[in-house]
Amino acid sequence: MITLYTADTPNGHKVAIFLEEAGVPHRIVTVDLAAGEQHRPEFLAISPNNKIPAVVDDETGQSVFESGAILIELADKVGRFIPQDAAGRSVVLQWLFMQVGSVGPMLGQLWWFRHASGTPNPQALERYTKEVLRIYGVVERQLAAVPYIGGEDYTIADIAMFPWLRSHDKLGITIDDFPHLKAWLARVAARPGVQRGLRALHEAH
Repeated sequence: MITLYTADTPNGHKVAIFLEEAGVPHRIVTVDLAAGEQHRPEFLAISPNNKIPAVVDDETGQSVFESGAILIELADKVGRFIPQDAAGRSVVLQWLFMQVGSVGPMLGQLWWFRHASGTPNPQALERYTKEVLRIYGVVERQLAAVPYIGGEDYTIADIAMFPWLRSHDKLGITIDDFPHLKAWLARVAARPGVQRGLRALHEAH
């Protein structure tokens, strides 16, 4: 049994989706970010950077924080959604790290300045919109060549990218110029495991 500590955010969605897709027995514990529950000592013991998501393997007591690390750990544990050959694994991990290092931070900044900063900042909006469009273009070029982010098969690279890239409407981004990405979003969204993961996390709040 895996206990997932998470919230209804794109990073929180990643692991919930994986657990549903892989059929891993789990329970969800919601962390109220607005109330500051991520700063409680008991949560910091699991996630030293006070960020969601984090997981605990109830059988071993091992905890893992950082969504990318969690996805790798779980994919290796169950032997699914990550290539078994070294070359394929490398490609998937490269795209996973792009999501962690670029997609999440840049889309997150654009969301912040568009919805939460409180003070209009045209320069920041221009900067982050330009960078987010560049990122969508990078993914578009990849999906023009292969059906999934990491190649021919659906992997943790898709699971990591999907919750962020699907937020284009909230970011004020039009994706009509990215037809392959648009088709990929629809294809991933239609997966029952993805739907269950999104629904379970939403219902837990």
